[in-house]
Amino acid sequence: MRDALFHLERTEATTLQSQIRQTLVSAVLDGQLAPGSPVPSTRAMARRLKVSRNTVTLAYQALVTDGFLAARERSGFYVAEDAHTVHFEAAGAEVADDRRPVDWARRFRVQPTRQDNIQKPVDWRDYPYPFIYGQMDAELFPIAEWRDCVRQAMGTRWLDAWTEDRFTQDDPMLIEQIRRRILPRRGISANADEILVTLGAQNALYLLASLFVMPTTTVAVEDPGYPDVRNIFRLRTDQLRTIPVDDAGIAVDDRLVGTELVFTTPSHQFPTTVTMSLDRRKALLAAAHRNRAVIIEDDYESETNFCGEPYPALKSLDRDGRVMYVGSLSKSLMPGLRLGFVVASPTVIREARALRRLMLRHPPGNNQRTAALFLAGGHYDTLIHRLHRAYRGRWRTMGQALNCHFPGWSRMPSFGGTSYWVQGPPSLDADALAVAARDKGVLIEPGAINFAGEVPPKNHFRLGFSSIPEDRIEPGIALLAELIGKAR
Repeated sequence: MRDALFHLERTEATTLQSQIRQTLVSAVLDGQLAPGSPVPSTRAMARRLKVSRNTVTLAYQALVTDGFLAARERSGFYVAEDAHTVHFEAAGAEVADDRRPVDWARRFRVQPTRQDNIQKPVDWRDYPYPFIYGQMDAELFPIAEWRDCVRQAMGTRWLDAWTEDRFTQDDPMLIEQIRRRILPRRGISANADEILVTLGAQNALYLLASLFVMPTTTVAVEDPGYPDVRNIFRLRTDQLRTIPVDDAGIAVDDRLVGTELVFTTPSHQFPTTVTMSLDRRKALLAAAHRNRAVIIEDDYESETNFCGEPYPALKSLDRDGRVMYVGSLSKSLMPGLRLGFVVASPTVIREARALRRLMLRHPPGNNQRTAALFLAGGHYDTLIHRLHRAYRGRWRTMGQALNCHFPGWSRMPSFGGTSYWVQGPPSLDADALAVAARDKGVLIEPGAINFAGEVPPKNHFRLGFSSIPEDRIEPGIALLAELIGKAR
């Protein structure tokens, strides 16, 4: 690999000796050749570059004089130990770098790094009170059963499931399990050609935005809402219309007139946890019908309802085929698995499948088959029951702790879910609170990022309970209340 660094351009105006010197100096200063490492022998270099050995020797000797290389008797040439301290110009005018760096900023058509995004510490497990949303408690996951499904998926019986390039196709076993085990719980009936497997819900949302959003497309999103999907749409259109959320879900009024696409999280609104009422669902579908709009329904926490019978999914009430349903296995299986799916008309799925092929062809076959076996074996249903028991206890404990230490700041989510949305007094700065709390081992998520306005309110924050043991919830909330009391 080191030899591959060296090549010559014989049409260059500079001499072959100078090109050898420039290449070596660049490799040393760029760190590709470490101090003390050997460089190819003069004989090997001459043979590789198809030049005379004398040309290479003269170049090496000049670099020894300049301090970049060191000659060792009967051993060869090595990068000098202090070569990194030698200034580039020391090699002489012939090795002056006349390259023109690419101005990448001018070439970017979009710059996602300029967008505001939710930030979470990667070392969240090291904190005693991680009220982090979207992570999972590994103690709840049936590792042995999953390992057995992995073993089956990797066996010779299912060899074709993960060794073949399926191009645009998904694992038929996983599609069947989604049809039979997951969608009926949401009241959805779908054929195989109406389902597409994705790399999580995020990949599904990006695919749909790519298919339906142009610079002139007017898109309605919830406010507060999911920052990532808002950023996805903003990469494609400036016609973003933010619609407020009330106790019944996204508002359905004249602000939806003229919109072509509506994004909503009806079952468990992100981040407020509000569940859209049945009347509001019907009103939204009627408005979409009048406006000839389509709807993306993000049912990201479909399996975390432990508070009674859920409302039917918006997709299940749809009679026009306007709703594109996005589901995820991240909150029930594991976030790192990155498996989700889209349910929509065959026409939409066909185009999404073709677009996905251009991006990644299909999600890894071994993961798809393992998940399919996990579902087929009944392990998924057992896991859901286990999660419901654990989450119900944490949900109740957090509700009691908040009522005790922050009375009136939040309400218990009617759907269940895995988080609480907290609204403090207008004087509260949740960003500052998060910094102070982190120093005390408490992780919370400030809520301002979820608002679309230029000056979002700072008195909201979210507390997740999927990744924190139940016995740590009340002490963590108490510590948070103590910090706020001191700040006052």
